[in-house]
Amino acid sequence: MAAAATSAATTIPKPSAHLSSSSRSSISISRFTLPLSLNPQKTIPHRSLHISNAVSKPTTPAPSSSSTSTTTRQESPPRFSPDEARKGADILVEALERQGVTDVFAYPGGASMEIHQALTRSPIIRNVLPRHEQGGVFAAEGYARASGKPGVCIATSGPGATNLVSGLADALLDSVPIVAITGQVPRRMIGTDAFQETPIVEVSRSITKHNYLVLDVDDIPRIVSEAFFLATSGRPGPVLIDVPKDIQQQLAVPNWNTPIKLPGYMSRLPKVPNDSHLEQIVRLIFESKKPVLYVGGGCLNSSEELRKFVELTGIPVASTLMGLGAFPVGHELSLQMLGMHGTVYANYSVDKSDLLLAFGVRFDDRVTGKLEAFASRAKIVHIDIDSAEIGKNKQPHVSVCADVNFALQGMNKILESRNAKSKLDFRAWREELNEQKSKYPLKYKTFGHAIPPQYAIQVLDELTNGNAIISTGVGQHQMWAAQFYKYKRPRQWLTSGGLGAMGFGLPAAVGAAVANPGAVVVDIDGDGSFIMNVQELATIRVENLPIKIMLLNNQHLGMVMQWEDRFYKANRAHTYLGDPSRESEIFPNMLKFAEACGIPAARVTRKEDLRMAIQNMLDTPGPYLLDVIVPHQEHVLPMIPSGGAFKDVITEGDGRTKY
Repeated sequence: MAAAATSAATTIPKPSAHLSSSSRSSISISRFTLPLSLNPQKTIPHRSLHISNAVSKPTTPAPSSSSTSTTTRQESPPRFSPDEARKGADILVEALERQGVTDVFAYPGGASMEIHQALTRSPIIRNVLPRHEQGGVFAAEGYARASGKPGVCIATSGPGATNLVSGLADALLDSVPIVAITGQVPRRMIGTDAFQETPIVEVSRSITKHNYLVLDVDDIPRIVSEAFFLATSGRPGPVLIDVPKDIQQQLAVPNWNTPIKLPGYMSRLPKVPNDSHLEQIVRLIFESKKPVLYVGGGCLNSSEELRKFVELTGIPVASTLMGLGAFPVGHELSLQMLGMHGTVYANYSVDKSDLLLAFGVRFDDRVTGKLEAFASRAKIVHIDIDSAEIGKNKQPHVSVCADVNFALQGMNKILESRNAKSKLDFRAWREELNEQKSKYPLKYKTFGHAIPPQYAIQVLDELTNGNAIISTGVGQHQMWAAQFYKYKRPRQWLTSGGLGAMGFGLPAAVGAAVANPGAVVVDIDGDGSFIMNVQELATIRVENLPIKIMLLNNQHLGMVMQWEDRFYKANRAHTYLGDPSRESEIFPNMLKFAEACGIPAARVTRKEDLRMAIQNMLDTPGPYLLDVIVPHQEHVLPMIPSGGAFKDVITEGDGRTKY
């Protein structure tokens, strides 16, 4: 993003691969730019090998020394005198402390046990022990998403490291800052197919923003500083540090003043946006009649400036799945979510707009559908921190590669200087959209005593006053949680967007609860997603985290089943998750999982009992599981079929109808 040599000599060669623009290949694969040549430096004993996947992911000024992270530096009480040698593992843990780390999610193994021993000597860092490494990396993501600070997870070599892969990919796609640390076999055994050896640097190369294999104990302070700087600067993302066991055991005196070495990366961080470009965008706003804001996860750190921009202009706001909460969903100018399962009026606004202001978004296929038809009448303005995203899917008319927050600040100043609030008048456009809101509201049907899943989320929203932190798995319940809970602020909504990783909800809630001890944290989950990381109930109980689990249990893989209903004549292809020999029973009995971990639980099957059951869940101290039985015939609507356009939107029907 050269301490004194006290370590034993090694014969392993350690060339250094630096992230300089001269060393980059001109071939860009999607958003990954791979450095393909090495720049040799003068010979220094014990240089580390950086095995890197550098992406031009910008913003944040360069720090000058190892106190480089965007997080607050935290000095630990001295466990060693300054010139006292200590193990590499202790240096690693102290380096984490110096980056402000107070919580990690670490599961031990043979190649990482030295790190765990060092963690027991730390008076600052608490380890929240997951019950699976995937639970650990998803918890680190939940921590980062809910707090804005980098999450840290630690795993052993081999299967421990490979169990992090889904979480690393998820963090890269959703731009989440995490630092993953893995143990590795000793240096002399690398490449010998040793027990529990996997080349995790190579495995994770295309799903991390950057990664390191530490080959010199003296490089640990610098590498950790760089890792946190890379994870949190520019477009955030995951960074992996692979630490061989002999490095963890080696004695050394750390040099905490080693500067970071990221010249190429630093040179590619975007600058403050040019005023002339911002003036051009403001001019387009004044010329437009039907503008709409399309805001994504890149706006989560710009919520205040975004609200000010909307107040000054009166432009309605459509949000991506990742952007929910950046602008209050309940605001009169909110169009809620757009895209495949977005509101009719949000998608209508984009289809009919003459100016699309795309801030912190990547024109994902689940938003755009058929690219040629998306915003086909509009001039497009794209502001994003990652230059690789601009023009990747949809060519903008005006583009600015910059931090959205700085761009909004600049535009707000220009708008104020032009008295935009009194001059801009989009009332006719807003009335047109309000008609669509009245004509096509989000709705659902009720059948007898059955509990509509959408109603369960509405009741939860009412009883928590829209203030809970919500995590989800992936599927129908995820979309209903996006549609029917009214998010008021950023970092309330934690979901696996780009990767769509089932099993995300429960461990993400763990991370959110650790990061926000006083908050109400609710995992809205589906039975399919929940069971994928059900073992994290043990972590929740042992840590006594007050996480509430509202399980929308329809005994099916709901979203796949919905596609079967719509496009495969309702032919069930392994989407029923119950016991076929006992279809009248709920299987598995989720209450037994909770009971096994000492967590209170209840089941509700009738709509009239639901409100009291949810209130009881919220009132019960500590963790709680509520198994809400919902009909499997429900479909997530509206729906624009994959590759379709706004004209193809589906607003009616469910699994009770044949197509």
